[in-house]
Amino acid sequence: MSYIEQNLSAGERVIHRTKIHWVIFILPSIIAALGMLSFTAGRDGIGGGIFFLLISIILGGLRFINYQYSEFGITDKRVLIKVGLIRRQSLETLLTKIESIQVNQGILGRVLNYGTLIIRGTGGTAGKYNNISNPFEFRKKVQEQIDLRHKQ
Repeated sequence: MSYIEQNLSAGERVIHRTKIHWVIFILPSIIAALGMLSFTAGRDGIGGGIFFLLISIILGGLRFINYQYSEFGITDKRVLIKVGLIRRQSLETLLTKIESIQVNQGILGRVLNYGTLIIRGTGGTAGKYNNISNPFEFRKKVQEQIDLRHKQ
């Protein structure tokens, strides 16, 4: 059972979910490719190839854990975010307490549809989350839920 399901209150329902974007695996893939290229250099490149492959496995493994164990959800009452497995960061903010949601995207982020979410709550609470898939859709769904709560 996911973190979001475990923390739902009675009658609360999930409206939207997103994950970390697959772009986080590009750097480990490039490092692995450099390792493979080093092997093609012959005996002189074997040490470098092994080094690059080990680095890519470690980096890729850490990013995979982050990818697998991070959740971003919106319910009809709040925003729930959990990032990480061992060093866990979580945010649970009522929709009525969200002051702003900022989305930052670079050029590659615009092309591949990922970016950074900065969620500010009343009282100065802020959470910054990098490499989020479809961040504008996430922001839009939060705003829709806030509007629905104001109309009730």
